[in-house]
Parts: sequence; structure tokens; C-alpha cells
Amino acid sequence: MLKLACGGILMEQKHNFSHPRYKYRGEPTPENIAFDSQLQEFAQQVQIIAGLHTGGRLSTQESYQSIKRSWKQVKATGQELGIGKSH
Repeated sequence: MLKLACGGILMEQKHNFSHPRYKYRGEPTPENIAFDSQLQEFAQQVQIIAGLHTGGRLSTQESYQSIKRSWKQVKATGQELGIGKSH
């Protein structure tokens, strides 16, 4: 039982290391929090893509296209939420 508990803690620590989540520190509007979440997800995707590229599983072109596609999603979300516009 103790071994499983320790293993669970280790797995949680690994997950937190590879997928850190930070609290939002700006103006806490629903739009800003949603966009921050999208940015954190984008950062995780870039980290995974970079790892796949480093490991030889994705070419440079595939990596670039994947990151570009993900960034377009972030940009579209920001525009939909009105992020960066003056109030």
C-alpha cells in the first residue's frame, strides 16, 4: 500500500514537472483566464513537439507546421475573446 502511495506521488510529481500549471496573475476576467489557459496549453504542446523533434519523430518542417497551427488557434482564441483590445 505504501509503495503504491509513493508511486502515485512520484507520478504526480512527474506530471507537475512536465506539465506545470501556474496561477493567472493578471486582471482576473473570464476572458483573460480562458486565454491564459490557452497559452499554457500552447506552451505544453510546443514542449511536446520539441521533444518529438529532438527524438527524431518529427521533422523540422512538421514541427514548425504543428507549432504554427497551434499558434493560429491561440491567436484566433485571443481575437474571439477580445484580448489586447482597449476597453
